[in-house]
Amino acid sequence: MHIEDEEIYCHDHGDGLVHAHVHEHGHDHDHGHAHGHTHTQTKAVLNRLSRAIGHLESVKRMVEDGRDCTEVLVQLAAVRSALNSTAKVILKDHLEHCLDDVSAGDSDQLTALNEAIDKFMT
Repeated sequence: MHIEDEEIYCHDHGDGLVHAHVHEHGHDHDHGHAHGHTHTQTKAVLNRLSRAIGHLESVKRMVEDGRDCTEVLVQLAAVRSALNSTAKVILKDHLEHCLDDVSAGDSDQLTALNEAIDKFMT
């Protein structure tokens, strides 16, 4: 995933543990976007994702330890809520910086946003 001049790399260790880290670089990538993105909330989103990943790892340990199913479900609901909250920050950031493109007649961006929202909501 590309965020400004940062790449997020995920490594699956084969045991169900996925490790993510950020790699900064200065070269350009073409990701098929019709316009450039300015993300003002990158650090906030990365922090939220790191917390959600940590929480999910805790839930995994709960399952491994045989904790009560109701406790696990409550914690999974908390992870889902954290991810939804993160998505809200991303969506608001996108709308603040891409709304000009849509009002300038870039209907492809509106279509892409609607498709992303549909996928997220299902």
